[in-house]
Amino acid sequence: MEITYNLKPDSERRIEQFKPDGDVGFGKLRTDHMFLMDYRDGEWQDPRIVPYAPFEMAPGAMSLHYGQSIFEGAKAYMHDDGEIYTFRLDKNAERMNRSAEIVCIPYLDEQVQLDAINALIDVDRLWFPMQQGACMYIRPFIFATEDRLSVSPSNQYTFCVMISPSGAYYAAGVNNAIRLLISKKFHRAVSGGTGASKAAGNYAASLRAGKAAAEYGAAQVLYLDSTNTQIEEVGAMNHFHVLKDGTIIIPEFTDTILQSITSKSIMELSEILGCEIRQETVMLDQFIADIQSGEIVEAGGFGTAAVVSPVGSYIFEDNTVVTVGDGKVGKHIQRIYQVYTDIQNGKMAGPEGWVKKVERTRQA
Repeated sequence: MEITYNLKPDSERRIEQFKPDGDVGFGKLRTDHMFLMDYRDGEWQDPRIVPYAPFEMAPGAMSLHYGQSIFEGAKAYMHDDGEIYTFRLDKNAERMNRSAEIVCIPYLDEQVQLDAINALIDVDRLWFPMQQGACMYIRPFIFATEDRLSVSPSNQYTFCVMISPSGAYYAAGVNNAIRLLISKKFHRAVSGGTGASKAAGNYAASLRAGKAAAEYGAAQVLYLDSTNTQIEEVGAMNHFHVLKDGTIIIPEFTDTILQSITSKSIMELSEILGCEIRQETVMLDQFIADIQSGEIVEAGGFGTAAVVSPVGSYIFEDNTVVTVGDGKVGKHIQRIYQVYTDIQNGKMAGPEGWVKKVERTRQA
């Protein structure tokens, strides 16, 4: 892929390493540039890196009306050698195309996606925030741009990659457990829908449930299936729980559950973690009974942003509260978080190919 570079002049872009004075937050900042590529006349074309700026888009662009838009979320880290490394980026590219198939967006070659992201990181590498636990959060996305109001797949799309220099999600480590609302009113997805994709509309649909959770003093919703009998996802993460023998249980992936790269990675780390990790259908009634009996000792969610979010208690819509273990962050979650982030940050060797250096192909 031959990328065209239309970069800001030195006087308008970062020319020294980003050394923030305080916490930069998560997802708030942007680097100087973005990557763009367009789909028209039946092919992806015109790959380019340009200054980060608003899009020009027709009011009739189909993504604005029919929600034909998908995205991914990944991270890159600076290791002790001063180089930037991506983490399992190939899995994000694969998942982007699974999402694309579900919402009728054209396939985008996975190597093209990887080359685009690496080229953009290379150009804006001086934006990596020099502080403990920081990362470059990577947001690739595709949206329909054709100016047409009939309900059908668009014939034109834009692929964009932008980067957000971000601080540690848990600045002081994983110390606090959250509460989840177990809702029988709100459902994230139904079989045959878009639940297994990172479609933008899935996240819009979750906002109302998130507001309801806050009214119960909960951080998010634990979604059930449409029959209200099986556990599915927690907010925008995969749910999990830990048995008293250390076994980690993750709900079986279905077409209503997004396959978390974090979940799949943790399953591949069972030998390093020294525990059994398996997937199975998790029935709500049995789950609650196992918490109350002490068979389940820890629980939480797996996702890119936080890696792991510990859950200390669940609340039902009748205000019944069920506490997991002692309601605090347990030793198994602490170990999962430590091992996973150590691999991401180059402090510990992970499986081959998980961590890849962003090569210096241009002068930053």
